[in-house]
Amino acid sequence: MDHGSERDTPPGLDAGEGAAGRIPLAVVVVDRDGRVSHWSTGARRLFGAAREQAIGRSALDLLPVSGALPEDDEITPYGAYAAYDGLGPDLESSLDGRLNFPAAGRARLTVADRDRVDVLWWAYPLVGPGEERLLVLAADAERLRRSDRAEDVAFERIAPGFALHTDFPGAEELARRLPEILPSMSVDESARIVAQVLELGYPILEFSQNDRVPVTPDWGVARRAERKARRERAARAAAQGLPVPADLTDDEGEDLEYAAVRERLEFLNEVSGKIGTSLDLSRTIVEVSRAVVPRFTDVAGTYLREQVVAGEGFPDGVPDTTTMWHRVALEHTDEPGRWDDVVPVGEAMPFPAHTPFFQCMTSGEPVLVPRISVEMGHAIASQFEKRDIRPLITGRSMLVVPLKARNVVLGFMILLRHPEREMFDDMDRVTGAELAARAGLVLDNARMYTFQESVAETLQDSMLPHIPPRMAGCDIATRYLPGTLLGRIGGDWFDSVKLPGARTALVVGDVMGHGLNSAAMMGQLRTAVQTMAALDLPPAQLLRNLDDLAQRLGDGYLATCLYAVYDPIESELHLANAGHIPPVLVRAVGGRSELLDLPTGAPIGVGGVAFESLRVPVEPGDRLVMCTDGLVEMRGEDIGVGLAALCESAAHPAASMDDACDTIIRALAATFSKAGHGDRKDDVALLMARLNGIEPDDVAEWRLALDPAEVRRARTAVREQLHDWGLARLADPAALMVSEIVTNAIRHSHSRPVQLRLIRGETLLCEVDDDDHTLPTLLSVDPGAGTGRGLRVVSTLAREWGTSRTTAGKTVWFELTSRRR
Repeated sequence: MDHGSERDTPPGLDAGEGAAGRIPLAVVVVDRDGRVSHWSTGARRLFGAAREQAIGRSALDLLPVSGALPEDDEITPYGAYAAYDGLGPDLESSLDGRLNFPAAGRARLTVADRDRVDVLWWAYPLVGPGEERLLVLAADAERLRRSDRAEDVAFERIAPGFALHTDFPGAEELARRLPEILPSMSVDESARIVAQVLELGYPILEFSQNDRVPVTPDWGVARRAERKARRERAARAAAQGLPVPADLTDDEGEDLEYAAVRERLEFLNEVSGKIGTSLDLSRTIVEVSRAVVPRFTDVAGTYLREQVVAGEGFPDGVPDTTTMWHRVALEHTDEPGRWDDVVPVGEAMPFPAHTPFFQCMTSGEPVLVPRISVEMGHAIASQFEKRDIRPLITGRSMLVVPLKARNVVLGFMILLRHPEREMFDDMDRVTGAELAARAGLVLDNARMYTFQESVAETLQDSMLPHIPPRMAGCDIATRYLPGTLLGRIGGDWFDSVKLPGARTALVVGDVMGHGLNSAAMMGQLRTAVQTMAALDLPPAQLLRNLDDLAQRLGDGYLATCLYAVYDPIESELHLANAGHIPPVLVRAVGGRSELLDLPTGAPIGVGGVAFESLRVPVEPGDRLVMCTDGLVEMRGEDIGVGLAALCESAAHPAASMDDACDTIIRALAATFSKAGHGDRKDDVALLMARLNGIEPDDVAEWRLALDPAEVRRARTAVREQLHDWGLARLADPAALMVSEIVTNAIRHSHSRPVQLRLIRGETLLCEVDDDDHTLPTLLSVDPGAGTGRGLRVVSTLAREWGTSRTTAGKTVWFELTSRRR
């Protein structure tokens, strides 16, 4: 092929006449708004508009289609495209985006300062990244007629080709990207197009009898000169009164060939409409497999890289013989079960280098095997241990097509046809490659969605606490349901915090908005609540401090929060609310449920608003239900409808706390559906606590004077109480730890007596209170030192231990595993 540029006439092509086999091409690129973003020198020559006049104009205005060329036009011998009189308007359909597959044809354009421009055209959708949507190539039909007179030869196809001239920085990178936007093209082939698109080579038409061209559709164009010659000979025979041989009038082959082209384009368009209806990876895989069986193939096996199936990223580079491929789908027309035992879905395996599968995955190109020979069947079957796959594949025609996106091979499809069916041919190879290119992009979108969903769920899960089902005097159950909007991540949260005096803080909050920003804000606020709860701040004061923090963090920090402290010994709830929906209290006696009428307060972050708290007496067995508004709020409905449904469903008896939570969620979902609102959009946080209380007989308290002699009394009292409770086995370790903690408390207290308390429950809890605000710390101990071992002993013997500040001083506590007789 000759080389050159648009600035110089290439060898073999003078300015006035098109050399046989080479005709200049106009190159136009249309962006996603339908405006011209590239206008080559060839386009200026063909259509008469300068580059500065064309760039930014509507492609439809710049290239107005008058219609297809009529059948009796002198250009009729240009091939099978002439048989279809709608291909002129199809250029208009391509320009305005109504066609999303490669198309080609002939059209007459009305151009300023010229009567008409008759062109052959090719349009290729650009489906990769960037604003460009369509690549349009056009050739002057008049130049083609002159070329036809110059050389009367039969040509199998007329298709665009490009001079190999990529001598510029960045050409290699663009060549690698072109297969993403022009399917069915290898990196080497795409290098030819780089030159044309950037006007660094000479775009031409190739008249070829045998060579394949890289751009689809490259099949279906009749032998124009041969057809013309047949017609002329038939006309001469008829004029002389001679019989016309049948082979001179038979255009059926060309018509059938054109019909096959059109059918395949329609098939690709139909398949494109069937796949990608969901971003669910599994469903997408099934759609891709079912789209080709049985219309295109009899068997379709889909393999994906291990990391694609797992929703993970994978390293760059070409797959190798160690890459694991998962068989994720298998569709076939054979009798049911024939393939299931031999090649089950879900199996993972690598593929040896000698197989056509390895060739496909490493080259990124389709591999066509017209018939699987006995030898190849044996070679393929050798990787299936203890299973003979040869009867299933030998003698069949096979096409292996890569599933790739962004120039990365995600997987491949193995397509097999029955021996009695027509073998795969080059046309099928191009069709399969086009199909795989579209399927690859759909699969990659599903893979990326699955990956992002997994990341979002992991992030959300890492931010939500794992609350133990039992705290002192209460049982807790929680649910978090991600919303269906904006990536399944939001700012709803729940939490529980262990407080001194066997109390438990219960928290539910909702950051306004969705997405990563809300989730990050939620993480900050939840951490702040944890920290301030550990200081044993009263509920109203905690919300006041949280509001101050939110204002310091920024104007966008707005959230609602409900904070409750449950005291199982006093049988009391102490609550404060910052703009949140009220909690529901379900009474154990009578099963009555009620919304607690709390002072509402303003959301966190508003600032300048006072918060108030309320104390509510409770009974053992009462249940507290706290949730975010995503559970009860329906767009267009009064929130009272959802709150009423919450109260009603919370009152239903349930076998367990988990069952009670599920009952509430199902009931509210049914309420949404009945109101015609479909799926819930917002995320939901739900926390339910059964307030069991602690019986007075399970609590023992002593006041200790600030006298070292009180340490012995404390040890004795603890031993006796544990024997009375049937926990004699805990007496020695408990007495030892109490001795160490009480000694420190008496030593550091200022004026108030030390308070010692034992609480019997699922664990044995021991608390020692004093009026010193300095928290003790666990230090490394010098073997020769006589002090400093107290907390080391507690840390070694206790199931769990800790310290916290109180309004009067501090509390040091420890827990031991308790089993009642």
